[in-house]
Parts: sequence; C-alpha cells; structure tokens
Amino acid sequence: MILAVGAVVVHGYHPGVEDAEIYLPGIKKAIDPALYPHNAAFFASHAHLTLFPNLIAASARLSHVQLDWLLLGWHLFSIFLLLLGCWHIGRIAFNDDLGAWGGVALVASLLTIPVAGTALYVMDEYLTTRSFSTPAVLFIVANIAERKFGRALAWSAFTAVIHPLMVVFGICYAALLLLSEGRTTLPTDRRQAAFTGVAVLLPLGLFPPVTDAYREVLNSRPYFFLLRWQWYEWLGIFAPLALLWWFRDIGRKQKLPSLEKMSSALAIFGVVFFVIGLAVTIPVRFANFAELQPMRSLHLVYILLFVLGGGLLARSVLGHHAWRWALLFVPLCSGMFYVQRQLFPNTPHLELPGRPVSNDWVKGFLWVRQNTPRDAYFALDPEHMAIPGQDQHGFRAIAERSMLADRVKDSGAVTMFPALAQTWQTQVRAQEGWKTFRLADFRRLRQIFGVDWVVVQQPGVEGLLCPYSNSTLQVCRIE
Repeated sequence: MILAVGAVVVHGYHPGVEDAEIYLPGIKKAIDPALYPHNAAFFASHAHLTLFPNLIAASARLSHVQLDWLLLGWHLFSIFLLLLGCWHIGRIAFNDDLGAWGGVALVASLLTIPVAGTALYVMDEYLTTRSFSTPAVLFIVANIAERKFGRALAWSAFTAVIHPLMVVFGICYAALLLLSEGRTTLPTDRRQAAFTGVAVLLPLGLFPPVTDAYREVLNSRPYFFLLRWQWYEWLGIFAPLALLWWFRDIGRKQKLPSLEKMSSALAIFGVVFFVIGLAVTIPVRFANFAELQPMRSLHLVYILLFVLGGGLLARSVLGHHAWRWALLFVPLCSGMFYVQRQLFPNTPHLELPGRPVSNDWVKGFLWVRQNTPRDAYFALDPEHMAIPGQDQHGFRAIAERSMLADRVKDSGAVTMFPALAQTWQTQVRAQEGWKTFRLADFRRLRQIFGVDWVVVQQPGVEGLLCPYSNSTLQVCRIE
C-alpha cells in the first residue's frame, strides 16, 4: 500500500477529469436517482453495461463515508490490487522476489504512460471501470499460469460484469498462454463454462449499420483506425513485440520457462489483435466494428511488458544495490511527475477532498452544484473540456447537473453506443458557433431543448442574468 500511495503522489489524483465525466455521474445517479433528469443517456449507456457504479454506490451506502473520500480510497485500493497482480506475475515469471519487485516498481513508476495510439494510460488518475478490470485481468493471467482454473474463472466473471470489453483481452491471452504450455483441451465442465462465457459476449457482435451521424463521430476518433496512426504510434506496436521476443530468448537461455511462455504468448497476442485491428480499419463496411477497439489489447501488452522488463532489469542490472534502484527510478518518477504537471497546469497535482480549489472552471462547477436546482439543464461550449486552463474537468461529474451533448467526451460515448449518434449530432450542431452566441441564440436553445442555464466565458453575453462569475467564466440563467 505504501508503494500505491507513492504512485498517486507521483502521478497525481484528479477525480473529475477526462473519462470520469462518463463514470462518475453514473455513480452519483445510482446514489441519487433524482440527479441528471435530462440527457443522461450519454453516461447511463455505459453504466447499464457494468456493475461498477452500483458497486461504488453500495459501498457509499454501507460505509456512510463521504463520496469524495470513498472515491480516493477505492482509487488507492485499485492501484494496490494492480501492483499486487504485477507482483504475482513477476513471481511466477522469475521465481524470485527480486524480479517480482523490479516489475512492480517499473509499473508503479509508469502508471500514466500513454499506451500507443489507444488514448489509454496504464492506470488513470481517477477511478473508472478500468481501475477494477485491469488488476482483475492480471489475476486471471496469474491464476491461469498457476493452473488455478476455478479462481481464473471467478476473476473472469468479475471482470465481465465490470468491463465487458477488457475481459475479452484477458481471456484471449490466457488461452494463448495455455496453448503455449501444451494444454489444448479443458475438462468438460470448464469447456461448458467457456461456451457460456462466449454466449454472454455474443451480443457484442450485433452492430447497427453505420449512419452519417455515427460516421461523423468515428472520424473524430482517428485512433480507432490503424491506418490513421502516426509513425511513432506504429513504433509503439512493434517495439514492445520485438522486446517480448527478446525476453522469450532470455527466458530460454536462463531456464525461466514461465518467462519464456509468457513472453511468446504475449507477442502472439499482440500480433493477433494487430491483424484484427487492420481488418476493421481497411474495409469501409467494417467501420461499425471499430467500437470494439481491438488495439486496446496493447493495454495488457504494455503492463506485462513492464512487469517482465522490470524483473529482468532488477535481476541483471539493479540487483540488491539501493543506489542503482535510485539512479533509475528517481529520474523516471520525476519525469512522470513533470509530464502530469504539464497536462494539468491550472489544477493542484493532488485534488484531495477538502483541499481549496484553484481552477476557475471547477469553482464555477461547484457553485452550480450548490446553488442551482437539481433539475437544471445546462448548455456549455461543446469544446469546453479542451479549452486551455480548463484542464479537462467534467461538468456533469463535478456540477452534478444535466447538460447538452459536447464534442469532446460525449462523442466518445457515441462511438460505443451508435444509437446516441443522431441525438448527439442534433445537439452539437445546434451549438455550432458558440463563441459568437448572443442572447437570442441561447433562447433558441431553450426553446428547442429546454435548457435554462448556461456557462459562458468572460466577458460574458449582454442580456444574460448571471448570479455567479469569476475571472474566467459566468454562470447565467436563460430567462
């Protein structure tokens, strides 16, 4: 747990940013169903596919702990579980504690490193479904490697109800790991359980046709399509696979059979999903499969690469010399800390509960939470999460109020749930030209959608009644 706390200190804690705009409102609505009476589908669609918000909401009811502190506690615990899973896999691969701790230390140091082209980190700076599914997948792998199939099945079931997509990657890698060990069949009862799992996942293959609205959203996400990746992102695919093949040879030479099998299975795993990624990229008719995001398989590749690479570093270079560990990890952690400060320059590195708020956008969102009716319906600049100084804070997550769809985060929800595409397109197009909106434009939004509040940047808009303002923004009513 000390290492988990240290990882949070290095990588920061921001409970309301980025994808928290999708997951946190689902938790809050599970606690208080009266919240978000308008436009909730943009986060509720995710919430309906996972038990994650219900789990957090139930823990809030049972513990009577304030939600802000509870989120921090779950975040720390999820990082602890991730590092524990890394330790178990490192112990299996290297058969000693030194290698295991090398992998754990490297993963803890690189929690917020981007996974090539996928818009993912190893672990986010806030609580999401991936906070639970990522360590769960590692426990699937560890139990498969130790042939504890009952435990692996239990972790698979848990992952499936938390993150139905990530469990596919874990099961596929586990299957390749079994094949690499020469075990090609399973007992009848486990085979039946596997068939049941596949049947549960079959609905993922039922995709509606691609509409013009949905195609507009897909085109806003170039990382869905491999042929749109930059050269350095392609390097992020093949460099890890080459390293894994090298690790395989090292495992063979050093008589570490688990390292050899894990590395070779992981390299094959990466190639398989690369081919699948190409398959859904090149033929236009397969665009509706892009929502499965097969290249997110790199998330597991990177984590296990760091576990195995860190273990080899510890065994061959670092040894039991504390100064060598410091020489590697102090600059590495300092660099990761610096990068995080550049990502959130106008926000405290640790947004802990009760700490004074310095970001003007967050101040405004908190005022909205405390001073507007719970059924208030807001409109904001559809690009507000990308505005310099905003630091990607989510309005719904912090203000706990409904809002019209935006371009930055709600478009991501649409990529996973195409049925939202037409609603998203209608609302976003109605907000085009936001920066030049006058009073009549806001009244038009009220007439069409029923919004009765807006958040605008300074110097504001003449004619709006604004009960709150700071140096950056105003919160105004549409009379």
